[in-house]
Amino acid sequence: MKNYTLKQTQKLIDNYLSKDGEIHILNEGSLVYGLVVATAHNCKSAVIKEVFINEWSSLQSIRLYNELPKKYQTLINN
Repeated sequence: MKNYTLKQTQKLIDNYLSKDGEIHILNEGSLVYGLVVATAHNCKSAVIKEVFINEWSSLQSIRLYNELPKKYQTLINN
């Protein structure tokens, strides 16, 4: 996992949307994204989590998977 800024995360989400992908918001974040799963055909699945720095700022942690773990697939299906 690596931490990214809001602009970098928005570019990643835009990239998935431009490839006719899907964005699933599983939890709302305090400042930005809480827990988001991005999927697209012929792309790795991305799990984006908000990482708190302090009361005024946060970063996003992004992890890419070849196959989406069952944990996240279950949350999407519910």
